[in-house]
Amino acid sequence: MGSDGMLKVPDNPIIPYIEGDGTGIDIWKASVHVFDAAVEKSYGGSKKISWMEVYAGEKPFNLFRNAMGDKAWLPDETVLAFREFLVGIKGPLTTPIGGGIRSLNVALRQLLDLYVCLRPIRYFQGVPTPVKKPEDVDVVIFRENCEDIYSGIEWMTGTAECGKIVDFLVKEMGVSDIRFPECSSIGIKPISRTGSERLVRAAIQYALGHKRKTVTIVHKGNIMKFTEGAFKDWGYAVATSEFRSEVVTERESWIISNHDRNPNLSIEENARMIDPGYDMMSPHQQNGICREVEVALQLVPTHGNGQFKKLLMIKDTIADIMFQQVLTRAKEFDVIATMNIEGDLLSDALAAQVGGIGIAPGANINYVTGHAIFEATHGTAPKYANLDKVNPGSVILSGVMMLEYIGWQQAADMILKALDRTIGQKRVTYDFERMMQGATLLTCSGFADALIENM
Repeated sequence: MGSDGMLKVPDNPIIPYIEGDGTGIDIWKASVHVFDAAVEKSYGGSKKISWMEVYAGEKPFNLFRNAMGDKAWLPDETVLAFREFLVGIKGPLTTPIGGGIRSLNVALRQLLDLYVCLRPIRYFQGVPTPVKKPEDVDVVIFRENCEDIYSGIEWMTGTAECGKIVDFLVKEMGVSDIRFPECSSIGIKPISRTGSERLVRAAIQYALGHKRKTVTIVHKGNIMKFTEGAFKDWGYAVATSEFRSEVVTERESWIISNHDRNPNLSIEENARMIDPGYDMMSPHQQNGICREVEVALQLVPTHGNGQFKKLLMIKDTIADIMFQQVLTRAKEFDVIATMNIEGDLLSDALAAQVGGIGIAPGANINYVTGHAIFEATHGTAPKYANLDKVNPGSVILSGVMMLEYIGWQQAADMILKALDRTIGQKRVTYDFERMMQGATLLTCSGFADALIENM
């Protein structure tokens, strides 16, 4: 990582990889074949990746558990390799049964502070889906990766620790909203200003760099005002303080549009137009809306007369409404910034609209240090292991993201075009073939071969 915040990538980088559990073995063999072919065809031998296997999951546990115990699930050497070489890729990993590790994926994210879970979701023509207009989906989700309920801070009811927490909340903090305190498990949901700011900052930088039109902050701040509500507020603050000349908020756009149409509007008249409930508000609330109008109107020299329409729009929406709107008006969403649990649910729901998580890529990134691990977003599906059957699309598309991240765009584009062409030819693995008329059934490795043929 250079001092200018840009990756310095040699022509022959060493990239660590984790093969993955279950079907990971089949998927990795197919995927690496595609990556190497794309790099060779794109650069004629002037660039090449040197792959270095590192271990996590069932493979090292079976090899080293007698010597290492539960630490064999995720050896220290693996974490050190990702830390040293910055960029890596992995297949699906199983979740250990018992022991102190909740999830190997979560552990890697937290140990390397990979605070962004990046999930681009788009449709490939011909992929069978349950919705009428899957082509409307072209969304990039920035999901906060290290906070929220996935931080795993919780206590089981009946334990002494849980009893202490309940006593503290009830007796010291005066909490009266725990309905059954004697039998409630307790979890804590930390949302920090620093974590929120860096997540939204990364989403805005991505949107600007990729010429996207909007960033939507998704939250449940109407209920959790001091965690999710604060996430929203901190996100807007980052946008308007650090990117002022490049962004406009949705409410600012309403105010400025009202002024553009009628420069003689009073502050109160403009306030009524952006908040229909203005006349039912308290004087204090009305003053707040009027102040918001005054501040937005200060942007008229730079954002007025329609100038804001060329800028990146920052808006927000409540999480439950979002799940409806991505079905009914998917075109309105471009880049999404959200917290862990909403991002987890929303990314899989959107993936279902374009064909499922079998072809949904993912990455875990720290944009400050440069560390990034690209990964399959699906599970291990052990019943299909070693059958050369499953769709390798998730890891292949994650590899496309990795190639883009290191600046090898030509190779990334070659794979995308080959994927479009191959699916368009209806040459697919079993998960798509069973839902497509006139399709040709390919094995996992056969799909990889077809991609290379179409490069």
